[in-house]
Amino acid sequence: MPVTEHRQYAAQARKGKNFSAWDAGSLEDLFQYELTHPKVAHKVRGKLFLREILGLTGMQVSLNRLPAGRAVPFSHQHKQNEELYIFIKGSGQMQIDGEIVDIKEGTVVRVVPDGNRTWRNDSTEDLYYVVIQAKEGSLLQDTFEDGIPCEQPPTWPPA
Repeated sequence: MPVTEHRQYAAQARKGKNFSAWDAGSLEDLFQYELTHPKVAHKVRGKLFLREILGLTGMQVSLNRLPAGRAVPFSHQHKQNEELYIFIKGSGQMQIDGEIVDIKEGTVVRVVPDGNRTWRNDSTEDLYYVVIQAKEGSLLQDTFEDGIPCEQPPTWPPA
C-alpha cells in the first residue's frame, strides 16, 4: 500500500550503491508521524511505514507507538502477507482469531495472512513495536544458505 504521506521522508534518506539509510528519531518521537489509513479512512499517529522511505522491495516494515490505554480500532487480515510483530517496550494484548496473547518487551508474534488480528495497550505506558510484513512462503533459503562471505575484511575508521 503506498503511503504517500511518508513519501516526503524518502528524499531525506541516505542512498549508497547498495544501501539506503534514514533516521526516524527516537521511539518516543514516533507520534510526530501521522497517516490516513486508505481503507478505513482512519488517521493514525505513531505509525511509520518504511517501504517508500528506504525503497524496500521484498517486505514492508513499520515502526509503531500505541499510547497507554488505547486499542487499534479495527481488526484485519491480509491477502498474501504474513506479519511479524516485535514488541520492544511496554505491554498489552493481541487478539488473533479470538485468542488472546499477552505481549510485552521481547514478545514476538507471527500471524499468517488469514489470521484475524488486532491489539491493544491495556497498560499505563506506551507500547512500542516493529511490524515486518512479507509474502508468506517467499523465503526460499535460510540466512546461512543465502549469505556469502566476502574476501575483503572489514576496516573501520579510528574511534
